[in-house]
Amino acid sequence: MAADSPLRIVEGKALSARQKKDLLNRLARIEGQLRGVQKLIALADAPEDCDAVAQQMSAARKALDRSFVQLLTASILTQTGDAADLIDARERAAHLAALLDKFA
Repeated sequence: MAADSPLRIVEGKALSARQKKDLLNRLARIEGQLRGVQKLIALADAPEDCDAVAQQMSAARKALDRSFVQLLTASILTQTGDAADLIDARERAAHLAALLDKFA
């Protein structure tokens, strides 16, 4: 698949197609932010240019953190909503809570 071609979104049980599209759009914006940071670094000349780089890096990091929360929120809604019964829902919720604990 070429780098410029859109990703094919497959239906699945992890996330809905809409949730995937929203996350992919958010990540594309973050990717653009990071390309901007790379340009700022390449063009940095004066000491105050580092301030702008730091500000943009912080913004990209926060945007990525928000996308992580969005991923887990969507996963909780989708995966527990599709659970066969209460026990299954609790197991899925426990798994997602462990991911939050591990990566947040």
